Amino acid sequence: MTTAGPLDGVRVVSVAINLPGPAAVARLAALGASVTTVLPPSGDPVEAYAPAYFAELHAGQDVEHLDLKAGEGRARLDDLLGEADVLVTSSRPSALARLGLDHATVGGRHTLLCQVDVVGQPGAAAEVPGHDLTYQAGAGLLRDGRMPSTTFVDLAGAERVVAEVCAALVERARTDRGSRREVALSDVADALARPLVHGLTSPDGPIGGALPVYDVYAAAQGHVALAALEPHFVARLAGALDLAPDALTRERLAGVFATRSASEWQAWADEHDVPLVGVR
Repeated sequence: MTTAGPLDGVRVVSVAINLPGPAAVARLAALGASVTTVLPPSGDPVEAYAPAYFAELHAGQDVEHLDLKAGEGRARLDDLLGEADVLVTSSRPSALARLGLDHATVGGRHTLLCQVDVVGQPGAAAEVPGHDLTYQAGAGLLRDGRMPSTTFVDLAGAERVVAEVCAALVERARTDRGSRREVALSDVADALARPLVHGLTSPDGPIGGALPVYDVYAAAQGHVALAALEPHFVARLAGALDLAPDALTRERLAGVFATRSASEWQAWADEHDVPLVGVR
């Protein structure tokens, strides 16, 4: 017997392409919501860039290609919205207005619909173009001019979309009316940057490189990430290496980790309950 998810019975329509909209609705689907994703005739760029990821994000959803600039496409979307609880968008406000998908228009026809709009920046700046890379750059999250290893802002934004959807549904249960909520990716980037702003992850910060027991080290083959932050893990690390806690200097640890491969250290860490993994 399959157990219903917490969002079982919730119907979501998404007109969001790229990320984070599709990542958000994939999460909503995983929580039990039924999702219909509406794509333009040209499709979603992610399908061209990473088809397997696109398939992963849309698994279990109904996907329709509609030309929302044409009357037939808009009529079909309006039928879908008439049965939906949630609408997720990721276009600029002016584009939504041209398509009749601004909340003032949609909410007037579908008063119970909860709309979550993903924008780049809040307020009037929502028209300024941008993507994950520019939001990371603006928040100070890029180091040494290097490209980020993943779309941190998009994926964190997706989780915020999920939270706003749930908040809107709770509010609707209380007020018997739908509402509009907004997720500004620049706000998400600023939130992700707070540990850096407060010095935690700066190069000389406690979890940015200042603590020898919280750092990345070269192994004989590969690298290991050590995260013995709490005192009991420091004591366990020291005991497992037969060292005094005050001997856990960066130089000493670098010499120790250079004696075995990353996979060997991973097995050692599993055996001794030390928070260390080989870097993939």
